[in-house]
Parts: sequence; structure tokens; C-alpha cells
Amino acid sequence: MGVPLSVWLLQPVYELAIFEAGISNRGEMARLEAILKPEIGIFTNLGEAHQAGFESRQQKALEKALIFRNCKTIFYGADYPEITEAFRQLGYLDDPEKTLISWSISGNEAALWQVSQVQREDFHTRFTLYGKTETHEIFIPFGDDASLENAVCCWLVARHLGVSAAVLSERMMRLHPVAMRLEFRKGTNDCTLINDAYNSDLTSLRIALTALQNQPQHAHKTVILSDLLQSGVSPESLYQTVAALLRGAGLKMFIGIGPELMQHRQFFEDGVAGEVHFFENTSAFFRALPEMYFRDEAILLKGARSFAFERIVALLEQEVHRTVLTIDLAALTENLDIFRKKIRKGVRLMAMVKAFAYGSGSQEIAGALQDAGIDYLAVAYTDEGVSLRQKGIRLPIMVMSPDVGSFERIIAWKLEPEIFNFRSLAAFTRAARALDITGYPVHLKLNTGMNRLGFDTADIPRLIAEISGNNTLYVKSIFSHLAGSEDGCLDGFTDTQAAVFQRNAAALSTALNDTPLLHIANSSGILRHPQYQFDMVRLGLGMYGIDPTAQNLSLRPVSSLHTTIAQIRTVAAGEGVSYGNQGASEETRRIATVCLGYADGYPRALGHGKAYMLVRGKKAYTVGTVCMDMCMLDVTHIAGVKEGDEVLVFGSELSPVLLAQWADTIPYEILTGISQRVKRIYLNEL
Repeated sequence: MGVPLSVWLLQPVYELAIFEAGISNRGEMARLEAILKPEIGIFTNLGEAHQAGFESRQQKALEKALIFRNCKTIFYGADYPEITEAFRQLGYLDDPEKTLISWSISGNEAALWQVSQVQREDFHTRFTLYGKTETHEIFIPFGDDASLENAVCCWLVARHLGVSAAVLSERMMRLHPVAMRLEFRKGTNDCTLINDAYNSDLTSLRIALTALQNQPQHAHKTVILSDLLQSGVSPESLYQTVAALLRGAGLKMFIGIGPELMQHRQFFEDGVAGEVHFFENTSAFFRALPEMYFRDEAILLKGARSFAFERIVALLEQEVHRTVLTIDLAALTENLDIFRKKIRKGVRLMAMVKAFAYGSGSQEIAGALQDAGIDYLAVAYTDEGVSLRQKGIRLPIMVMSPDVGSFERIIAWKLEPEIFNFRSLAAFTRAARALDITGYPVHLKLNTGMNRLGFDTADIPRLIAEISGNNTLYVKSIFSHLAGSEDGCLDGFTDTQAAVFQRNAAALSTALNDTPLLHIANSSGILRHPQYQFDMVRLGLGMYGIDPTAQNLSLRPVSSLHTTIAQIRTVAAGEGVSYGNQGASEETRRIATVCLGYADGYPRALGHGKAYMLVRGKKAYTVGTVCMDMCMLDVTHIAGVKEGDEVLVFGSELSPVLLAQWADTIPYEILTGISQRVKRIYLNEL
């Protein structure tokens, strides 16, 4: 389904779309071609992956080449004879309406472009690419064969699309490894981890072993390998070949994980490595891991996805300091208990998990609340509720701002919509009748002065008329929203809102001959206006550890944001910092650049000394403009600061309320603004 789902995302504004189409059986590519109809085709190579679905490599090449039958331009690697033969059989080579552009690394003279003078040094490769009329010297920051092949392909396609050779040369030098494709990481005890858990076939194994050999800084080398799946080769032949490949790799240790490797262990026990170990599965390896010791060695981890080698990588990887939002679920539970003590007996509790649970993570927060015995959850939009259902959340969920076109999905996923005007009422009624639904729970929203959403007082007679005979719905609750419950100056207005709400809710309840749940109080309403708790209250900001009423409730912040210092430099007197070269000082300063910017959710308004972070427990004020991915702090007065040190952006010692004051905004915006690219770590230590 990947290709059609990707095509579905296309919009008229796009100028270029790049798709990767893979197959595992005959007939699949022809169907994908009918969906994609590409104009440019790229056939990079032919490996062993998914070979089990085909009688031969030639058959697989032929099936794959069908994706290009309507392409005007095709790029391909001429070092793979099966590709050329497939093109010949399909008539591509002689088609006057097709332009074929081929390249060769091994010296195939039939190719239009040739690669020569390949020079490798550590993780870098320099090579010459030449055609009939052009010659280019290219440098890439990779040392493996696969990256060389990919670089040649990308260079030729980009040139075809009009990118200049000068721009390509500069851009190629800035390339970086893509996650899960020969990804290099710093391991514990001075080890280097080569994470290649994306492919699991002989071709990629050969490439990965080459990368392993290109680690001269380590005298010892280890391979951790899982069963190779869907190879299309008999297990005996396959693992004899694997053992032969490993035998020439000079390994200190080989670790095989999987039932097939265990069954064919005899091929590996003679000369493959100094030490050889086999395990039935990844869990068995984990149990034995404490008895193994890896130090100052290069470790290649290559496993099929089903073996979850990412767990092994996590164990062996050196701790890397990143910008992290830590969410303390125990603090969430404690805050919940504090508010429960403020709620009258019998009053139900609805928890707000909209906006990614105020930036904390909807699924994780909702799961903790479900365990804690919350009565209701509330989200803003239908998709938020569907996502929670897909993650196993069983609690009743109210959708506060449902689109009129989403009611069928709401019913399908057993969500409960807010009905706030006659348009949404009519749309829900149509959807329910179309599905032959009766008595479906809904929540009526009344406008009592907030003037955002809801039925006005003047609407009540018509609303009564329309819902009285409407058997598609069951009014589960009637509610409204307080506009200033935290502000003592607005207490009179709050009382007015509550009076309007009670009057209109009573009229509706009488007409329905029922007693729907009534709710109007938010976090501050629970604390400052307990007389308006009615049948249910809605807990939001307070649950996340921020007291909206400053009553000193001993709430604990659920979230804390930490980042790290990437670099420290000395800035001379009179020199500015960041964009605009501003913030010059009369004194020499030590300036720390931290890995956090406005793309992470740190407001740009907090630059130029308007805010501080805590470095070694001391205040370090911002300097200059906050950038997209980083900002600068003055650490001149803080002793012992070094690169890599942790920095507290907000948390128990530095409240997000303070950040909100500095940025002239509210805590809601600070919490919900933390980008989802920031890693979340969840703690639950009671």
C-alpha cells in the first residue's frame, strides 16, 4: 500500500516527486507502474533481496524493469548484465522515444559514463566520472561501494534535471549517512558500531563487510548477524556462502542469531572467527550479553527487521546527549491525585490530551491516565481520537472540534463528538442515519460568554425542537467554557457565565426528560470556583504540573526539557553573536552554543538576554538571536563548563511559566510548542 498512499499525498504545487517502488513477487510492479506512470526511471542495481518470489535473478530484473515501460529517460547501472538483458527483452534499448543513460564502475565499455581513479581514505572517496564530452572529479564523504554507486547515480540524474556540476560538487561534500543504512555510531568502551539493519541479503552483507574492513582504527572486528530471510537460496548453500565471506574478514568474534544459523553452525565453527557464538533469538543473546565484553573494536550489526537489532544497538551505543523532553508519568499521577482531593465526591474527571497531550505525547499520557482511572479523555480533532483508539485506549473520548466530514470516522472508532452549532447537528444526524445508528452519545456545547464555539441562548428553543425528536443521538453531556476562571477580576463574569449555563442546560434537560452530565470547570475553575464543578470537571494544565491559580499546590512539572552544549568559544570585546552581529559587550566572553532553536519550540523572542537556562545549576542568559536549531548562552561566569554539558531549559528548577512570561505568552504555548522532532523519554518511577 506504500506507493498508492504516497501518491495520495501529491498536491498540484509540487514540481517533482521521487518514489521508491519495491516488489517481492511477480505481477506487483506492473500494478505499481499503472499507479505511478513515472517519466524518469532509475534502476540502480540488482541484489538478492526478495529473491524467494522469483525463479531467477533475470526474472526479477525483468519484473522490476516493467516500472519503466512508459519512461522517457532511464538511468541504470551497466555492471549488472541482468538489467541490460531485461531492457533488451522489453525493447527499451531500441526504442527511439526512450533515452537510456548508463554508468559503469567496473569498466564496462558499453556504458555511456565511466568511473575511474577511485581513491578511498577512511570514510571518504574521490573518483573521476567521465563521458564522451565531460570529465568531473567528485568527492564524497563515504568509503563503501554502495555509496559510490549511489553517488554516481545521483550525480547523473541531478545533472539531467539541470543542477550544475559546481553546485553538485559542493552539495556532495555535505552528504551524511541515512539512518539504518550503514549507520556509524560511537559505541561503549571505544567501539565503533556499524548499524546495517535495513537489508539482509548477500549483496548488502558483502558491502557491509567492506565497510567493516575500512576501520583501521580497530585491530579487532566483530560481526553480529541474524538469519538471512527471503534469499531464494537453499539454507545449506546460503550459509556456506556466508561462512566463506566471513572467513576472509579476519574476525575476532562472530555472533549468529536465529534458528537457521544455529542449525548450520557447523559451517562457521572452523576458521570464521576467534570466538563463535550462536543464539536462538535476540532475547537469548540479551541474556548472555553481560558475560561478553566488547572493547576497542569495530562491530557490524546486520539483522533482518524481525530480529529487532535496534535493541542491540541501543545497548552497545555510547550515550549520546541530545535535546530531550523527559516526561515523568509519576508526577502526572501525583498531580492528578492533588486535584482529585479538590473535587467533590461523585464528580467525574475528564482529562485533556489534545495537542499531543500538551506536547507530552498523547498515547503515553492517555495510557497513564487510563491506568489511573480517569473517567473521560478529550481531544481537539478526530484524528487525535482515532490515533488513541489505534493505540489501545478504551476510555470514552470526546472530540471537541470535529469537522463535519469526520462523523462517520467518529462513529466507526466509537468517539463522542461535540455538537456546537446547527450545521454540525445536521451533519451528524445525516451520518448517523446513513449508518442506521440510533442513540449515539454526543456532547452539546453552549456559548455562555467565551464567544468561540457553542449554541447561543437565542438558539435554545430551536435546539430543543431539533433534538427532541432526533433518535440518532443521545445527549451524554451539556457543557460550556469559562473565559477567565483564573482571574479574580473576572469572578463576576464567571458567575454570569455559570448562571447562563445552568439556565440553558436546565431547559435542555427538561425537554429531553433526561439528566445529561453538566460540566464547565477547567483546572482553575476546579480550584477557584468549586461551586461550579457540577457533574464533571475538565482537567488540563494543572494535571501537567502548572498551577494556573498560583495557590502553591505542590504540583510537580511533568515535563522537563534538557539540551547540551555543542561548542564553547571565546568572543572578544566588541564582537557580536548570531544573526545581525548583535549583543556586543565591552568584555571578553565565553559563549556556549546549545542544541536548541525555534524549530524545537524555543521561542525566538527569548534571545538577546531575555531568558536564561541553567548550566551547572547557574543562570546562563541568552546572547544574540535564537536560531532555527541552536542558540547561544553567556557562560563567562560559570566555572568548569565544557562542551557536552547538559543544560536545563525548563523543568522543576526553571518553570515553563517563567519562559512564558519572558516570551509574553502563556504556558500552554510553551508546552505545546515543543517540536515532535525533540526526543521524548518517559519515566515512571514511583
